Amino acid sequence: MQPSRIRALCLAIVFHLGAGALAFAQDAEKAGPASDHQGKKVNINTASAAELAYLPRIGAKVAERIIAHRKEKPFSRPEELMEVKGIGEKLFLTLKPFVAVSGATTLTSKVRSSSSSRRPPSPAAAEKPASAIPVGKGW
Repeated sequence: MQPSRIRALCLAIVFHLGAGALAFAQDAEKAGPASDHQGKKVNINTASAAELAYLPRIGAKVAERIIAHRKEKPFSRPEELMEVKGIGEKLFLTLKPFVAVSGATTLTSKVRSSSSSRRPPSPAAAEKPASAIPVGKGW
């Protein structure tokens, strides 16, 4: 084969791989977990503990704290959710697209947080135990 044909073939392969990757990425965005819950909300003033637990990173304990807080003082703004123990600014930013203070609760299943928000393992956890370190020749 001539070098010009090899280059043309390589360019064609790279082009097709790139186009395929782009199409795959667009399909993944459309089918992502957030798209299933697009526009769906949980009314934090009326939702049950089970409905509050549909929110990402919210479990039974925090759901109960939200209910206890709203019994004392109903939420007038979503930002007041940060007054509940266990909900800081970072978590609130994750919850904000799914939180409402009026209207019906329309979220019907658990929203899973994306894997990109998970912390990387600590350096201590990444270290191998002493028994896993290979022994040298002992020069």
